[in-house]
Amino acid sequence: MPDDLCFFSKDIFIIKAPKKSPLLLRMVVLVFVMVCGVYTCSICLKQISIHNNPGILSVGVIEKPCPEPNIEPWEIPYVHYPKPKTYSRAECACNPVRYFAILSMQRSGSGWFETLLNNHTNISSNGEIFSVKVRRSNVSMITETLDKIYNLDWLSSASRNECTAAIGLKWMLNQGVMQHHDEIVEYFKTRGVSGNLSLQEKSFAQNDFKKLARYKPYINATLLIPNLEQVRDTTTKALEYFKSTRHIILYYEDIVKNHTKLLEVQDFLKVPHSDLRSRQVKIHKGSLSNLVENWDEVLKTLKGTDYESLLFGDYRR
Repeated sequence: MPDDLCFFSKDIFIIKAPKKSPLLLRMVVLVFVMVCGVYTCSICLKQISIHNNPGILSVGVIEKPCPEPNIEPWEIPYVHYPKPKTYSRAECACNPVRYFAILSMQRSGSGWFETLLNNHTNISSNGEIFSVKVRRSNVSMITETLDKIYNLDWLSSASRNECTAAIGLKWMLNQGVMQHHDEIVEYFKTRGVSGNLSLQEKSFAQNDFKKLARYKPYINATLLIPNLEQVRDTTTKALEYFKSTRHIILYYEDIVKNHTKLLEVQDFLKVPHSDLRSRQVKIHKGSLSNLVENWDEVLKTLKGTDYESLLFGDYRR
């Protein structure tokens, strides 16, 4: 009987449900952990790539707007923030720039006037850019050249290391201005070229008298009046063509005699006042009667005309 009981108990022990295999459970847990790890790593990598993407960071800096300048509403179209392709303006990026052009006849003192402008720390005038014919061969070439100048990509001796506040050029009336005046006026209005500085001489006769200082020129008295009339006609037309743009008219004599004129120019360009000086030396001194070989003939030709009073002006500076 005891043996039977023992046998029975053994039978009971034998028929108990066996334990599950620990190897299978470990494999399931391992696979689960691996899947979770891969997923977590992928999320972390995406977050790191977003924060370290240099492209997104640079866009954020470029698109940062400049603070609004303290100006009148009518001035807004004339204030610009160029982004040159050839260099970075860096700390000057938010320094506003105004565009200008000096429109002038030859021998009117525009070269001397431009040296005065370039004596200012914040003004850059690039000379007679359109003296090169290919640059004024058609309207497209003209606008392409102007775009390069006003975008601060035109490198010349007038280029500034300091923050440029006014950028422009000297443009003679016989260098494509009159031929394409409609398109140029439209460009000036569209691009907000604020400073059209028209430099003239009240004494048109100076265009013929100013030759070389080392000798007395002989003036062709027969062509003198026709030449003077042509100069006056061209100047009158230019003033009519560009009267709808923002401009200021300057006379050589006024700049020489009235020292406040240069302050008016600086106010017009919205730059700080500076004592502007030129390194150019005046080579013509004294009255015109001492500079012209056939003065009596010239005087006789102009006597009684609108130009007679122009022969006795005082142009010393």
